[in-house]
Amino acid sequence: MGGGIHQTARLRTMETITRFQEGWKYHTTLLCVYGFFSTVKPLEPFLIPYLTGPDMNFTTEQVNNQIFPVWTYSYLVVLLPVFLLTDYLRYKPVIVLQCVNLWATSGLLLWSHGVAAMQVMQFFYGMVTACDVAYFSYIYSVVEPRYYQKVTAYCRSVQLLGYTVGSVLGQLLVSFDLMSYHEILILNLVLISIALATSFLLPMPQKSMFFHRQQGKEEQITQRGASTNSNDVQTMDIMNSDQVVSSKSSTGKDSTEEQVHKGNFDRNNRTEVCDSVTVNDNTGHTSVLLQLWRDFLKCYSRQLLCWSLWWALATCGYNQTVNYVQVLWEHVQPSQNFTIYNGGVEAISNLFGAAAAYTVGFINVNWSTWGELALGSFSGLGAGVLFLMTFAGNIWVCYASYVSFKFLYMLLITIAMFQIAADLSVERYALIFGANNFCALVLQTTITVVVVDSKGLGLNIISQFIVYGTYFSIIALLFLVRGIYTVVSRSHTVHPPCEQEARPETPAT
Repeated sequence: MGGGIHQTARLRTMETITRFQEGWKYHTTLLCVYGFFSTVKPLEPFLIPYLTGPDMNFTTEQVNNQIFPVWTYSYLVVLLPVFLLTDYLRYKPVIVLQCVNLWATSGLLLWSHGVAAMQVMQFFYGMVTACDVAYFSYIYSVVEPRYYQKVTAYCRSVQLLGYTVGSVLGQLLVSFDLMSYHEILILNLVLISIALATSFLLPMPQKSMFFHRQQGKEEQITQRGASTNSNDVQTMDIMNSDQVVSSKSSTGKDSTEEQVHKGNFDRNNRTEVCDSVTVNDNTGHTSVLLQLWRDFLKCYSRQLLCWSLWWALATCGYNQTVNYVQVLWEHVQPSQNFTIYNGGVEAISNLFGAAAAYTVGFINVNWSTWGELALGSFSGLGAGVLFLMTFAGNIWVCYASYVSFKFLYMLLITIAMFQIAADLSVERYALIFGANNFCALVLQTTITVVVVDSKGLGLNIISQFIVYGTYFSIIALLFLVRGIYTVVSRSHTVHPPCEQEARPETPAT
């Protein structure tokens, strides 16, 4: 009798565990664990002091003009193949690959020396950044649409928490001299190993957005999902906007970053600019690619093109600024002569960036009218703080300017992402997201080749930031002019000229 009771209890326990593993909470928990441990990088805010200090003994010029540019080139080369392979391989293998490359990056920093080895390290980190797309894509392939808002918020928030914890932890370890840079790297390898073990535990998805779509009634029900009200969608978009958060130095490049098919997924009750991608699995891979290309061309409406243009231009400048800002800080205040607070500044900037993104959800503005003017105005402010950072010659002014710059970018990229995603399906948003970031990367590569690389102009760091400030000034001017034109033209449309309103009617004859 007692054995039967225990047997029943074990069966119920197994059924409970099975239901949990098949539900959305299990997948989300594993992915959040992975997202946290893969983004806690305590050495990242101190990468330049480590590379230019006695541990590695590189010159600032070597780091700036020979090592860092390799990340941009490798990211550009692998981005498109990784984007397609992520969907074709159904996400999990690419997540595992990302973690393996992240481990290799830290391993090379710890155990290798020389410019060539550091260039290989940057290539591996280019792979890491390109694989970011798999993180959010995975969760949307294994949970139902009615959970998209929750899982997006959890996965995005845990990444933000990881970046912040890593920055604060690094600052504490360095400020109180609790660990050397080498020991911090060993700690980083332990954290990445936990993330790697977690990635193997992720269940393999049975479908993907493009190459492994499930057709028929089941898919139609899944695609429709559960509707949410406008405020819920705004909140979700804002939580996703932190590509944002990925503002990182050279081994944490943003793939702004980061940052990612960020949601905006329960918008089925709104009018879509484009219908979702529909591809039959039997038509072959070539047909899938052709359908993606046709879908891509249909997505860029006139208004969407304007927002996407800003996204690409600004993300290019933002990534360049974030990638090389530690070099500027080292120039302004050498770490050998000063207790640096790079980790604290990164943590504060992440929190301010998240606050900026969250604020957008409470701003009641007709962005179709005022959006371009806002993009131009705030881009101008961004250019101003870049010039202030460049010419101030004071590390505290540099820190404050960096936090302000990041705040402004996070605010604007959130608005741009929401406006673009508001009328798109999941598949179309993935295409636009990838296309905009690819364009940004092409621009970034061009700037790197001409301005940064030692084979190009090889400008010093002050000259580079003058270029970045000028770049944002041009963006500001472009969108200010466009924004003024939009506001004036729409005001004339809404309010006809007075003389036409006062024109008396011609009496009938």
